[in-house]
Amino acid sequence: MLLNAMFPTRDIGNDPVKIRDWTQAAEELGYGYIEVPDHVFGAAARQGWTPLYDENDAFHETFVTLGFLAAITRSIRLSSGVLIAPQRQTGLIAKQAAEVDVLSRGRLRLGIGVGWNRVEYEALGQDWHTRGARQAEQIEVLRRLWCGDITDYQGRFHDLRAVTIVPPPVQRPIPIWLGGVSDAVVKRAARLGDGWMPIMAPDAQAEQKLALLRAELARHGRDAATFGLEAWVRMHDPDPWRWAAAAAGWRKLGAHMLMLYPMFRMPSCDQQIETLRRFKDVAGA
Repeated sequence: MLLNAMFPTRDIGNDPVKIRDWTQAAEELGYGYIEVPDHVFGAAARQGWTPLYDENDAFHETFVTLGFLAAITRSIRLSSGVLIAPQRQTGLIAKQAAEVDVLSRGRLRLGIGVGWNRVEYEALGQDWHTRGARQAEQIEVLRRLWCGDITDYQGRFHDLRAVTIVPPPVQRPIPIWLGGVSDAVVKRAARLGDGWMPIMAPDAQAEQKLALLRAELARHGRDAATFGLEAWVRMHDPDPWRWAAAAAGWRKLGAHMLMLYPMFRMPSCDQQIETLRRFKDVAGA
């Protein structure tokens, strides 16, 4: 089971040297991917709504950061983790992802989600209520833009007439994995994605979701053996025993990849690197 590293965007700070040091430590420790999370806006709580991350949480811009990471690494793969695709113009996602793939010599995976922050959707002028349908159409449009020389596409949300992405990505297409745990997302991943990235414990609910995933893959005539599964384990405290238990559970459930999703704070770069070492020690066995 491959271990992946979440870019510590809230705690890493703004010093490019520290970003470089953490990134190169992840590569030297043998992590498979570095995943850069995404939020355009921080949003303050308001009546009836409390955000998971607020106006004080730092999120480095996903594609600019991935481009920087491409320049300071050699072999570790890179991923968005996850990009809230329906908040963005699909053509711009295609262009930015293609550029990162070029600069990294084909090391990019595009992880996408529909998000939980309706306030952010509103601030970006996008429709919260159509985000699932928009994401599904975006996946088709992205692949056409990455694989074709001239693209025409008319759909519910897109109207493209004889357009191109130049330079094209190295990977044609770039792999697209879906994050989220709702039944709708599982079904969409099985129908359209290259892999699924759930944030959940390896429990009975995970078993139910995996059964749904396998059934949907079979229904669409897809080979489960070639479909990726990366589990994110969300942890609120730095407890290596809990990390190890989660890793063992997901290994039994057949996950191909595992990533620690720390909700606890790590105010120094040394702590962030030490967390990488500890997680590798307890989860890599």
